[in-house]
Amino acid sequence: MVVALEAGQFVDAVIVDHLNQVRQRLGPLAHLALDIPIGLPPDGSAWPRPADTAARAVIGPRRSSVFLTPPRPVLDAASYAEANQSHRELTGQGLSRQTWGLRERILEAERYTSEHPDVIEAHPEVCFRMMKGSPLTHSKKTWNGQMERRALLHAQGIELPDLLPGAGAVPPDDLLDATAAAWTAWRVSRGEARTLPPSKAEDDTSQRPAIWY
Repeated sequence: MVVALEAGQFVDAVIVDHLNQVRQRLGPLAHLALDIPIGLPPDGSAWPRPADTAARAVIGPRRSSVFLTPPRPVLDAASYAEANQSHRELTGQGLSRQTWGLRERILEAERYTSEHPDVIEAHPEVCFRMMKGSPLTHSKKTWNGQMERRALLHAQGIELPDLLPGAGAVPPDDLLDATAAAWTAWRVSRGEARTLPPSKAEDDTSQRPAIWY
């Protein structure tokens, strides 16, 4: 799911199977924010990423929504069992099956960002936390949580349609997450975005790894 904003306003939402379809469906984009890790730890000594630990600290009660990005060699494993063993050898901790399940998406993002330097990493829960100025009250899977997030987007001037052709078939939290990522991309294009961990050159989107908001 990808949401497009123009001048900070919702213009479209599309479902894509692969990242190379995004610009085919939406046309030219100033920036694209992905809820996928960009810039993996090269080895165990660089794990966990400062971006992940900083995001967990900022989110607070919902810190579990930020998984610790595995070292790059782990993703070369042929199976979960091999990856889990590699992760333990490099970090001293096991690898969750949920993280292993994101392997193809992470590798796809790695390939895609090598060709598109305008792509940045965002985490929706970090985005909503920063919009609110304090930790969110409700889970994104609940009605209250979805209304809380929609109200935060509304406060940023982003109005989501009540009905969406095609893209409206996705779960509501997926649409809200994609919109939060689009908010971040828009902030980058305006020079308003910040990063976790903080950087002295936050106008340089080539600096990775960093989680933007």
